[in-house]
Amino acid sequence: MQKEKLKLYGFNNLTKSLSFNIYDVCYAKTQREQKDYIAYIDKQYNSERLTGILTSVAEMIGAKVLNISSQDYDPQGASVTVLIAEGSMVPLGDTTVAHLNKSHVTVHTYPEYHPDTCLATFRVDIDVATCGEITPLSTLDYLIGSFDSDIITMDYRVRGFTRDVDGKKLFIDHYINSIQNYINEATLRRYDAVDINIYEANIFHTKMLIKDIDLQNYLFNADVYELPPKTRLEITDSLRREMIEIFSGRNIY
Repeated sequence: MQKEKLKLYGFNNLTKSLSFNIYDVCYAKTQREQKDYIAYIDKQYNSERLTGILTSVAEMIGAKVLNISSQDYDPQGASVTVLIAEGSMVPLGDTTVAHLNKSHVTVHTYPEYHPDTCLATFRVDIDVATCGEITPLSTLDYLIGSFDSDIITMDYRVRGFTRDVDGKKLFIDHYINSIQNYINEATLRRYDAVDINIYEANIFHTKMLIKDIDLQNYLFNADVYELPPKTRLEITDSLRREMIEIFSGRNIY
């Protein structure tokens, strides 16, 4: 990673965008329990809490929040859009919407369940777009820690170019060969991670799949010790199959 600031001609007009997606899978035995899980997760990650997460992201990258807009949806889901500018944070008071001038941070949630299975899935999409020297990669550990993430997919891209004082075009202003460089090692040890990068286009993609399944953490309103061993194995197998398909991005089983 680069330690010294680049000496530029004019200003840095590179655009950097991070797309961060997480999936949380749950086993709920009946459709009633699935609906209860959706209602629970929808309340846990409502627009108010999501606003707090995004404003913390803005603060971490040294951006000033100009405005925020948020919305909870019926029957479920929420969205928050934050517009930011480079600078220090300003108090938000009771407002639930933040918008940035050059850049933005957005989040959308998608709780859902399959009517023919016992599995429910909670998906969160977060996009952080910045201009100039700010890079959103420094927020990854915080974002991963803010959600229960079984599968994580991340895309990072740098667009445009700027010039140094000699007039040379710079298409990227910091060193990166993998998004994993910006994730804590203790976090990485919990996941299997795969990179798909296009270095010539400054496009980086990483996806991560949780290694170990502690079944109790995936049961909604149920105790793992009340289940017979065979049932535990069947549930664990169905959870792993679901995760592998989401991680792979295709129907395998």
